Amino acid sequence: MNGGYPLLLDVSGKRVLVVGGGAVGARRAVALADAGAAVEVVAPFVVSEIVDDSRIVVAARAYVRSDLDGAWLVHACTGVDAVDASVAADAERAGVWCVRASSAESSSAWTPAVARVDDVVVAVNAGGDPRRAKGLRDAIRLLLETGALPMRRARSSAGRVALVGGGPGDPGLITVRGRRMLAEADVVIVDRLGPRSLLDELGPDVEVIEAGKARDNHTLPQGEINELLISLARQGKFVVRLKGGDPFVFGRGGEEMLACVQAGIACEVVPGVTSAIAVPAVAGIPLTYRNAASQFTVVTAHEDLDWFKLADLDGTLVLLMGATRVERIAKQLVEAGRDAQTPVAIIENGTTEAERTTVGTLDTIAGLAGLAGVQAPAVLVVGEVAALHGVLAAGRAPRGGRL
Repeated sequence: MNGGYPLLLDVSGKRVLVVGGGAVGARRAVALADAGAAVEVVAPFVVSEIVDDSRIVVAARAYVRSDLDGAWLVHACTGVDAVDASVAADAERAGVWCVRASSAESSSAWTPAVARVDDVVVAVNAGGDPRRAKGLRDAIRLLLETGALPMRRARSSAGRVALVGGGPGDPGLITVRGRRMLAEADVVIVDRLGPRSLLDELGPDVEVIEAGKARDNHTLPQGEINELLISLARQGKFVVRLKGGDPFVFGRGGEEMLACVQAGIACEVVPGVTSAIAVPAVAGIPLTYRNAASQFTVVTAHEDLDWFKLADLDGTLVLLMGATRVERIAKQLVEAGRDAQTPVAIIENGTTEAERTTVGTLDTIAGLAGLAGVQAPAVLVVGEVAALHGVLAAGRAPRGGRL
């Protein structure tokens, strides 16, 4: 069998005949219906997948030659060689392309193993070896889904924006879809806490714009970031806004998305693993634990907080962006009524090679943080679960190499 001539067929509205109502016939019929074909199945018996699909017309009888009239394509998949051979021979005489499921050598057309990732379609034909084709298809699909293959459009298209949560720091903790969005980006606007090592994988023609924010030092004010997202998208570019954690957890992603929506720019949100949960988890601190904490509360230490309300809450308190305010936080909680012996943990650079955890209590943590020279970024955990760090962190398996 030669390599054939590969092409994609537009079968929308076209009559396509499937002879055979078993599992193979069902897969072919449903796939054709998904592609918009007018599908008719001819078989004395059909499986429920065909019966239950209202798009498929069923003729519950044996195949006859006239079934080919008006068909653009036919699939012979009864599993009975004599019947499939008869269908293929009739199709050849009628000038209709025929896919014979049981005999690739006797077919005039073949169905490849297909992977669809967004608007990318990959079809694999492996010399008549279906298992080989499926194995290759699955490997290619994985590479496409994880952004390991180039997904950037070479032709201009309507500009759009993706707000991508990069996770807590370790580049391996970005989502699969987030990784793929980076592989497709024309421009990346990156935050200080995003997984920056992933920028090294971008092509040389991908523009990277710094938009990091530190205390009293904003590379770009939020208003300018919003305007930049809109302006670049209007130039027909795909803009990825790469953030640390999750875009909608103290990341101002809501403001950016609203600006895009109001400007008529298509905007997608790709959720990320928020550091509020992931950083304590990797450090061996479960935010909930039976008989110790049945709930947790996440706040940002940059805001003016109601300390009396926070001190009165049951469960675990997680404070983000509080590395420079440890003494004030501990003092305010104790003054508001929280027990001074409440365990506290500060995790710096969580999930990265530079991760470090300092554990104390509300009455000792300020001094310990000062001696350790605690610096941002850091997550503070206040509650009984913080005391579990020493036990659980000591017993955890080593984290493998970073991606």
